[in-house]
Amino acid sequence: MRAEKKVIDSLNKCYAVAEFDFDGKRHLITAAEKTDPCYIYDLQGNKEGTLWDGPGGVMTLCQYPLADDSDPVLMATYKFYSPNDSAEAKIVYYTRENGQWLCHVLCDLPFVHRFGVVERGGIWYLVACTLKSAHAFRDDWTCPGRIWVAELPEDIREYSQENQLKLEPLVSGLYKNHGFCRCEEDGYGFVMVGTENGVYKVTPPSVKGGEWKAELELEVPASDMLYQDYDGDGEMELLVLSPFHGDTLSVYKKVNGEYRQIFNCTDKPFLHAIWGDEVFGKQVAFIGNRQADRQLYAIYHDGNGYVMDLLDAGAGPANCMHFTDGEKEMLLAANRETDEVALYQLFE
Repeated sequence: MRAEKKVIDSLNKCYAVAEFDFDGKRHLITAAEKTDPCYIYDLQGNKEGTLWDGPGGVMTLCQYPLADDSDPVLMATYKFYSPNDSAEAKIVYYTRENGQWLCHVLCDLPFVHRFGVVERGGIWYLVACTLKSAHAFRDDWTCPGRIWVAELPEDIREYSQENQLKLEPLVSGLYKNHGFCRCEEDGYGFVMVGTENGVYKVTPPSVKGGEWKAELELEVPASDMLYQDYDGDGEMELLVLSPFHGDTLSVYKKVNGEYRQIFNCTDKPFLHAIWGDEVFGKQVAFIGNRQADRQLYAIYHDGNGYVMDLLDAGAGPANCMHFTDGEKEMLLAANRETDEVALYQLFE
């Protein structure tokens, strides 16, 4: 696989990317880690405007799935500037009123880094992860984070700074709680969470008011992960980046009920960008690292083994996202280390 790159914008410390659909049209958005704007583009990369000017600290962007197409709602993390500057972090949502995008607080959640929305049995749930719980000095990791959960209403706009969504802690004692992957299997959604403690599978209740389940799937320190069937045998594999902001990429496969490592690469410092999807008829992982050669790769199984195709170097992606534009296979990347917002057209 190869890619043709087009730099569509410059955004200081660009970090989060997402697709945002409304008014019968698909849009691309990218937001910044620091106190910088969030921009919106069409699928060809033409800038359509600014959703907000700041304050930034956006680690996650997520469209609220129950909002009407003509009255869209966008969820985001807010004021997570770094692991050392995120005590004021929260989850917010943006609504459009008279052509302006207005910010509302969903919940205060210090050190919230990733979150997502999943559905089971017709009920939508929020899963949110805090990287840590507190710190006394720079790079203090002595206070572990948590996985938080909540049931979501049809209209999220009932919540505000004065009337916040109440979350419940599901798992505590999680160090460097960084990785987050929304998954779907057997007709319902769940989440994989990557921590220093290992990889957890978080499954919402099957009925309203039911019991959440959190299972430790892999006891390996994980900065992030994907859950895909790369070799096409009907069994899912775990692709894991480790340890926290580490240099090791591994693939694990279940053998006799236990995950065993079947692929390993250990020379990619500060692995960070990660996205999985079906591209050209096969399951592909897009992975990028932010130090040394600052590369972007497509990883897949060619029938004989795992292949890593270099798509770009020197850019340093923080996050990336695959999407289709007609028959074109595309990748949007926030190249944080070079302040580039880039589009890549993929070719088989």
